[in-house]
Amino acid sequence: MQASTTVDPAEVAKFEAMAAEWWNPAGKFKPLHMLNPSRLDYITRQIAAEFGRDLATQTPFAGLRILDIGCGGGLLSEPMARLGAAVVGADAAPRNIPVAQLHAEQSGLVIDYRHTTAEALAEAGEAFDVVLNMEVVEHVSDPQAYLTACQQLLKPGGLMICSTLNRNPKSFMMAIIGAEWVMRWLPKGTHDWQKFITPDELYALIRTAGLTPVDRKGMVFNPVGWSWSLSDRDLGCNYVTASVKPQAKLQATPQA
Repeated sequence: MQASTTVDPAEVAKFEAMAAEWWNPAGKFKPLHMLNPSRLDYITRQIAAEFGRDLATQTPFAGLRILDIGCGGGLLSEPMARLGAAVVGADAAPRNIPVAQLHAEQSGLVIDYRHTTAEALAEAGEAFDVVLNMEVVEHVSDPQAYLTACQQLLKPGGLMICSTLNRNPKSFMMAIIGAEWVMRWLPKGTHDWQKFITPDELYALIRTAGLTPVDRKGMVFNPVGWSWSLSDRDLGCNYVTASVKPQAKLQATPQA
């Protein structure tokens, strides 16, 4: 029986049209290249804290299995592999996979890239220590079902990092008018503001999916320094969350 899916074909088509641009820092994915250092800072620190890893070592994530769902061209998959993790990169857009595979091969990295969905992976019984779920939830047809599939993919005690865009006037000005209309970093229509999710809404979705939120931070763009940074207070536009899957409870042994 085929797994149900929350993939939105119209959203997949948008990113397929830009597949060849993934590794061009001045191309259509320029905003992600600019954002990537802040994303990686948050991701690596959260994983290290959750699993007791020392980021000063050469391969601190050795022994961890990480899923990068919506991996695109591999902008996050490759750093995770360099840090020693066994990485599966999954994307619903088939044209993204050969781009990611070729770049990993050129970089001397072994990454298991697959054209598949979170739901199909969950139905196949796949399990991961970490799920990276970055800038995907605002593109799916059913965020609750999608996040539930991500929860099913985590081992007990596993960690999900999920980032998205807040829904308010500031995010409309920055992500739609600024990034798409004025700066033209992304094609018009890449984002649908109505599908953006507030931090409180995302926390509620995560809890309903069966995960426990443990942290959230804003990712703030500085137009003077032309750079991004993490913020404890400003979640007005881009933001990122961390949540964990509760450990399985031990059954009490009946007294004789």
